[in-house]
Amino acid sequence: MRAPIGTFDDVRHARDCLDLLTAPVADAVRDWQGEDVPVQDLIYVDSDPEIADTAAFVAHYGPELLDISANCVVVAGKRGGETSLAACLVLSRTRLDVNGAVRRQLGARKASFAPMDTATGETGMEYGGITPVGLPAGWPLLVDSAVVDLEWVLVGSGSRRGKLIVPGKVFAGLPDAVVIDGLGG
Repeated sequence: MRAPIGTFDDVRHARDCLDLLTAPVADAVRDWQGEDVPVQDLIYVDSDPEIADTAAFVAHYGPELLDISANCVVVAGKRGGETSLAACLVLSRTRLDVNGAVRRQLGARKASFAPMDTATGETGMEYGGITPVGLPAGWPLLVDSAVVDLEWVLVGSGSRRGKLIVPGKVFAGLPDAVVIDGLGG
């Protein structure tokens, strides 16, 4: 099988390698209900966990992937002593507007990147591999419209090993997703 983007040696349908995914991602793929995107359009590509970070990944697998890769980060919004968590998805070549767009969307007085142990503990995913597929129920997912507009997007798989390749429109249809213009600048 060939990946729809990039050049990878080990390419499979995500549903055929649930054992390689973290539990929340495997559960989401197993129970996939995507209206516009069938489960067979969720692709897993194996990759070296030592080069999972964006710069190292695109240096190894090809610089063209930078324009079609997205990073999912966990943010913490604070208001009145309460902290709420959300996930944000932006193109890898952009920066997340945490103090503007994210803070406003969450209705928070202050927003910041969640500490690593909070992000990994709450998602059940590894740092450097967090993905929107399989996020905790009820979490807001803020998605930059530029991600949704791409035909195919490379994102984390829940662990540092491997990536998912999925149609960009998938992210607009995930639970609690809100598509925002200019989330990544």
